[in-house]
Amino acid sequence: MSRHLFHSAVLLLLVALCGTSGAAHAEGTIAGNVQMPQWVTLFLPGKTPVVPRDGFASKMRDWFFLPSIVSAGGVMVTLAEGQIELQSSDDAACKTNSSDIVAGYIHSAEPWSSLVGEVNNGEWKAYTVFSRDKEGRPGLVAFPAAIARGNNVFLLVGSYELTYEAAKKHWALANWEAYVVVGEAKRSARNRSELINWGKPIPLSEQISLATHKSDLKDFFGSGHSGVLMEDGTLVFSLMATSRNDEIFSMILYSSNNGNKWMLSAGTAPAKCIYPRITEWEKGKLLMVAQCGNGQNVYESRDMGGKWTEAVGTLPGVWFKSRPRAPWDKSLRVGDLITATIEGKKLMLYTRQGHPFWGTEAKALYLWVTDNSRTFHLGPLSTDHAVDETLENALLYSDGALHLSRESIVGTRRGISLARLTEELKTIKSTLSTWARLDAFFSKSSIPTAGLVGFLSDTSSGGDTWIDEYRCVNATVTKAAKVKNGFKFTAPGSRAMWSMSRWGPNKQYGFVNHRFTLVATVTIHQVPKGSTPLLGAGLGDGAGKKIIGLSYGMNKKWEKVFNGTKTAPGSTWEPGREYQVALMLQDGNKGSVYVDGVIVGSPETIPTLETQGFEIPQFYVGSDEGGSGSDVTVTNVFLYDRPLSVGELKLVRKSDAKKGKGDGSMRGGVSRVLLLLLLLGLCGFSALYGA
Repeated sequence: MSRHLFHSAVLLLLVALCGTSGAAHAEGTIAGNVQMPQWVTLFLPGKTPVVPRDGFASKMRDWFFLPSIVSAGGVMVTLAEGQIELQSSDDAACKTNSSDIVAGYIHSAEPWSSLVGEVNNGEWKAYTVFSRDKEGRPGLVAFPAAIARGNNVFLLVGSYELTYEAAKKHWALANWEAYVVVGEAKRSARNRSELINWGKPIPLSEQISLATHKSDLKDFFGSGHSGVLMEDGTLVFSLMATSRNDEIFSMILYSSNNGNKWMLSAGTAPAKCIYPRITEWEKGKLLMVAQCGNGQNVYESRDMGGKWTEAVGTLPGVWFKSRPRAPWDKSLRVGDLITATIEGKKLMLYTRQGHPFWGTEAKALYLWVTDNSRTFHLGPLSTDHAVDETLENALLYSDGALHLSRESIVGTRRGISLARLTEELKTIKSTLSTWARLDAFFSKSSIPTAGLVGFLSDTSSGGDTWIDEYRCVNATVTKAAKVKNGFKFTAPGSRAMWSMSRWGPNKQYGFVNHRFTLVATVTIHQVPKGSTPLLGAGLGDGAGKKIIGLSYGMNKKWEKVFNGTKTAPGSTWEPGREYQVALMLQDGNKGSVYVDGVIVGSPETIPTLETQGFEIPQFYVGSDEGGSGSDVTVTNVFLYDRPLSVGELKLVRKSDAKKGKGDGSMRGGVSRVLLLLLLLGLCGFSALYGA
């Protein structure tokens, strides 16, 4: 039986066919000198011994899939689905896989080198946690998911019994059941095998009735990875379920009494939204990232899944809508999603594959970090050529350490590897420290910091990169001269491009499609021979259409641009004078342009990006087409993920003027640190975005 059977919910629930397991793609190699984490393969097909629960002779597994990782009572538990290839005694050509859930146990305080040594020396073992095999009849399990609370581990797993039907010459699935298995950590145990004591599996059919669910569901199964321990102690697993007409829904299973009683959520996400990833963001608020028919959406629920609504503005880099005739690559969906408090800052961490900057063939795994406002990425953490599907992975932040478990390609099979993301965690902490220092500096200067996600000023790579002081998204500069706090743009094609939301999964700030404020200080040095672009947001329609922009003309008039149409309301500018200019988008369809806190003309209604079918891929300074010349200096560019009030714009203007007269010691110090980090390879590059 192909593993893809498990990845097709309809097939999983309806039919089991004969077939061989498809060959996995070969492991890719990293280009350049990018340093990736040290990986250790804990579950190696054909090599890692798996000790059964009855303690009898160990057996190998042919494949390992679907990792999950938790930490309970000082013990880190790595879980996976282990598979063995079976064939019928009557028909050698008809094969399938039986499977069980296996685990490895690691002391949280154990040195990484000790674990690596044990694995390399062949001393590492895995242990069977759950199996449906009985009396010679093989079993099949799917989508293990785990939650830790205190010393306990709660494992959710779905399973079938397998029967070979000789007359039909195929393997049949029978007696579906979902189980919860509870394990207790025994940190003082002498042997690894005794670190977790697993109890008797509890069938959920004794507690849950699908027949009475309002969505008319008939079967459900987990979505794998890790569940959520909410702030109030509620245990939550994400599920997928099928209705009577075979539509697939995403929902949750939860327990508010430490696993004694489990309940299904009353509501579901929209039909055909699958592979849910959940976390708690804000007390009592659950977030769900799901792969839907036309892309990837984020939903939220404040009533334990009674109602799921689109969480517009949450995890903006995760949203994706496919374009007509350009379906999105489903292998680039979010791999895992967790919430972690690091250095006192609550964050969401998620994994996602993307195309690395050195080429488009390989797919690399990246770690994304966000406080739901600012977002940055780290990586690549691994690379491969698995073009057609995602290698599943699972994140864990516990006991001050960050770990990532993932499927790895081993020849034509799959194993499970683990990495301790020590350097990545250091970079996260360093970036958070930069955020705090900059926010404190701006707050002291009365510059609004709520929603401030990017700041381009005095730091550059010395080449073509204008570095975001918040270390999130850098801009690319062409044919411009560095000046204090910015760049001077003079030559034809002189411009800067600040990539935000390119089509595909590598976007970072999707909020710009709905709301933003972009503020910059500009000085025009001479009157141009014609209308010249100054600042704007281009539409990713292939024609460079300007959705919002500001230009300056030969008659010394400001020219505002909305939805590709340019008008000159009458406001004028003077050469050599410094201005604060701002572009603003509100509610996705209301655009405004300001100069020194005064609106140019009036706000205008523009088509929403959903209506036009295209996103805003980047902001531009100068001409984003590179065809016309300019003579302008642009400094101190602020990006907010919300509209600012006129009063807030004036605060930015007033404080920016003060900064220009001061020594800039705070920002200068930060900039020097960022430049050093860039040279050390710790800053994120906008190259991932193709800018």
